[in-house]
Amino acid sequence: MKNETIAQIKEQLQLVTTLEDERLIHWALDHRNGVQAAVKACKRRIQKKSEEQERLHQMMSYERKAMKQGKQLIAGIDEAGRGPLAGPVVAAACILPEGFLPEGLNDSKKVKESVREELYTLITEKATIGVGIVSSEEIDEINIYEAAKKAMVLAVNALTEQPDHLLVDAMTLPLNISQESIIKGDAKSASIAAASIIAKVTRDRLMKQYASEYPGYGFEKNMGYGTKEHLIGLQTIGITPQHRKTFAPIKDMI
Repeated sequence: MKNETIAQIKEQLQLVTTLEDERLIHWALDHRNGVQAAVKACKRRIQKKSEEQERLHQMMSYERKAMKQGKQLIAGIDEAGRGPLAGPVVAAACILPEGFLPEGLNDSKKVKESVREELYTLITEKATIGVGIVSSEEIDEINIYEAAKKAMVLAVNALTEQPDHLLVDAMTLPLNISQESIIKGDAKSASIAAASIIAKVTRDRLMKQYASEYPGYGFEKNMGYGTKEHLIGLQTIGITPQHRKTFAPIKDMI
């Protein structure tokens, strides 16, 4: 390792994955500013990766508990779209294969769109997925709480494998399957987080389709939420079939 240039050291540091690596220890003694900066950056990268692995490990705690109880096919269930003024509520059920924990997996609301799309692709390739969709019209008929519950049941029933345990985000489902309701489960359970990604991306894609059918509301950006652009669209264009007529301010416009 004698006479390496700073560029060469930086390149080799990309291959270092542990703080105990002899190369990292050796280069930490090199007093050149560029090397010291590269060593610090390497240590930060390793530490960040270690923290991410620990976070993901913690997100499997509910799954591990269920497996200790003899459960084998554990599905996480979550929904997207309770709050918007327009569009359906979408739920997803997700059974993760053993050992599959992609970096960045988290509550979909905490993940930027580009990463959500990447995770969506990974999850759909590796996991068993079911999706349930309840329209805005049915939301008006049965209320949003019941609609979200129905979407979740539809998602579970859409799975190609029958789960023997459910981890559900803040809901108890009318299904004859053992289950655990977890408040803010999309940030605590890997299976629910994966379901939240599937539900969110599926719904966002639907809203982008509706944006071309119903221009002027900004559906491709606000996903049906009551932004200024959306409210102006309601005032100037009116209500579409995708709008929830029992939600304010729409119900006051009818």
